[in-house]
Amino acid sequence: MQIGIIGSGSWATAIAKIAMDNGNAIHWWMRQANNIEYFKKRHHNPHYLRNNFFDTSRIHFSSEVTEIIQASDIIVMAVPSIHVESSLKGVTPQMLQNKKVVSAIKGVLPKYNILLHEYLEKQYQFPLSQYYTLLGPSHAEEVAAEQLSYLTFSGLDIDITTQIASYFKCDYINTHVNHDVIGVQYAGVVKNIYALGAGIAHGLEYGDNFLSVYIANCANEMQVLLKSLYEKGGGNDNAINYASSVYLGDLLVTCYSLHSRNRTFGNMIGKGYSVKSAELELNMVAEGYNASKCIIAINEHLQLDLPIITTIYKILWEGDCRMESFKALEQILI
Repeated sequence: MQIGIIGSGSWATAIAKIAMDNGNAIHWWMRQANNIEYFKKRHHNPHYLRNNFFDTSRIHFSSEVTEIIQASDIIVMAVPSIHVESSLKGVTPQMLQNKKVVSAIKGVLPKYNILLHEYLEKQYQFPLSQYYTLLGPSHAEEVAAEQLSYLTFSGLDIDITTQIASYFKCDYINTHVNHDVIGVQYAGVVKNIYALGAGIAHGLEYGDNFLSVYIANCANEMQVLLKSLYEKGGGNDNAINYASSVYLGDLLVTCYSLHSRNRTFGNMIGKGYSVKSAELELNMVAEGYNASKCIIAINEHLQLDLPIITTIYKILWEGDCRMESFKALEQILI
């Protein structure tokens, strides 16, 4: 099976490692040709997970995304959601015919307020039946260190989803499959927003007790949102376990872990950094920032009570006082 990876950040690099450690050769798109030349010479990513070395004889690199797509049967999308459109520039619907797209993106496309599968359907007439997701809980840094991590693959056809998952299962990766393609994506989006809030709370010097209450309420709010989205799509979520790793597990690790860029970003905001200063300091995309605005826009149609997401959105986008906002949040958490 020919596996293509679109993206060159820490998570894309971790996915490449997983695929290769499972015996696969890969096709790997990187935007900048000079990064490819560096990789070929030094055998590691010049910017991310620099201690992981690769057998570059088993990697077909290209800065032309169309070349990687045409060479691949499975295409793993691992770029920040804000860069999806530019990353696929030059790709035509014909190029994606009979391909399987696996999304490792935990964000909404902010220009359109839609998920990746909706964008692919709109722009390329790409069917949901050929679309899959690869989601956590996991951190690129722990994958790089070969610490045991769990990945959940979702797709409408469980047999094909299981087959795709098998290409990424190895000694330090356990894989699970489910059919909730849309729900797991939204869970991956909102947990980043909640992690920003966890970081803000830490920056404001709240303790572990408050954080545990905060995350418990986040889990409840996330379930309210996912249930509503499932019902809107005409589905029945009775078979979905929202306490499983891809939902609650990913929320917990993103809120608690020091590896979490969203938690780190939020911590800076809590300590008084401006959004711009935090972005410059982090030098990585914190998906929860744009996601908070996107979910608020999506909720205009759903009309759900989402007080935690609304609070974080107003701090980040409307300049509400972080201390006063969390004081108000204290009173509604249960």
